[in-house]
Amino acid sequence: MAAESRNKAEARREENGVVYYDRGILKGNDGKSYQRYAVQTHFIEVGEDKCELVERYIRPLYKKGDVLSFGAKVMAMCEKTVRTKEQVKPGFWAKLLAPRASETTAGIGMHDPYKLQLAIDMVGAPKVVFAAIASAVTKVFGVKGVFYKIVGPGVAGIDGFYYRSSFERYKSLALINPENAEELCDEILKKTGIPTVLMDANDIDQNQLGKCHGFPLTDAQIQDALKDNPSGQGDELTPFILIRPLT
Repeated sequence: MAAESRNKAEARREENGVVYYDRGILKGNDGKSYQRYAVQTHFIEVGEDKCELVERYIRPLYKKGDVLSFGAKVMAMCEKTVRTKEQVKPGFWAKLLAPRASETTAGIGMHDPYKLQLAIDMVGAPKVVFAAIASAVTKVFGVKGVFYKIVGPGVAGIDGFYYRSSFERYKSLALINPENAEELCDEILKKTGIPTVLMDANDIDQNQLGKCHGFPLTDAQIQDALKDNPSGQGDELTPFILIRPLT
């Protein structure tokens, strides 16, 4: 329903050379409303400057009082928290567990031995093996999400190594969420003056990784403003969401 509502409200616009999509207005639980603009970018490569991207794509649209939701995937590219398949060598446990990932509800993409090995590299084989076993057992009782609860948000944030990706680049590249999200958002605020929150969002969850000091919205208000995942998925190339609180 959220996707259908968004599509109805969606309108392509262009201002000062920047293409963006009007994702409509949402009203939060506290009665406050938010206009959201999904800003389109080029395909951002490893090592690009995050603040320069904000100046290029957000500055032409920005009005006082606006805040920025910065996509975690793009931040990973900017901060070079990425791994290539050449850097990951699937071992015994990755090769054994990957084919059974769907059976253990280990999550989308964990059937790929490269992605599973990356998880092992991050938190260790014992934790991943225990998480896979626990997930398989709890699945019998209808409990989901146990795998990621055990291995933690770092593993849950791994994106890429996905053969169905709309972008060829992401089929051989994995992105890992930066650990210093608050610091990165503070840097953007200091250099651009635009309050920023780092989000790892999809159609199921809007995971807030961190926000700059003095961010004008509460965590609950951020969730209200982004609850329908206005950044979209696939090949839309809209990792930046300009949020405009309405009075």
